[in-house]
Amino acid sequence: MGFTNGSLGVAQSVITLHILTVDEWRLFRGLRLEALREAPYAFGSVLDDWQGDKDTERCWRQRITDVPFNVIAELDGRPSGMASGTKPNADGEVELISMWVAPFARGRRVADALVDAVITWARGQRIDKVALDVMESNDRARAFYRRQGFVDQGRTPDACVELRMLRVETKE
Repeated sequence: MGFTNGSLGVAQSVITLHILTVDEWRLFRGLRLEALREAPYAFGSVLDDWQGDKDTERCWRQRITDVPFNVIAELDGRPSGMASGTKPNADGEVELISMWVAPFARGRRVADALVDAVITWARGQRIDKVALDVMESNDRARAFYRRQGFVDQGRTPDACVELRMLRVETKE
């Protein structure tokens, strides 16, 4: 899937979304490690969680297998972001995880495309609730998710620095 992003007088950019398979673990690995290096403040995981003994083909393939929806965004052919959607939890919610956009692509609708992809995938699973956890200190991300229709739910029970946000699709 892909769409054009731009306005009059500005060069148009093309965002392409690609759903990963387990055989594309190297692509996922590269973006995930870059995300953890570039924005350690944004994730519950840290770079050390994915390096050393844990940096194996088997581990990366298992991550893609365990999380059923993994999407990569490319901006003008260059890998620029990623997001994943989990299996529904006991509350019937899919969780948006591992969301990251490369600095060069921020503010260029890549994040919008990634969130839309996870929401569309959830709808296809007949799930109308998408939740996420965001670091309480990450004001920019929280504002972005609010614009996407997510509503603050308060602190997560197991982490005092993360806030839970939820988006519920209305049935028509």
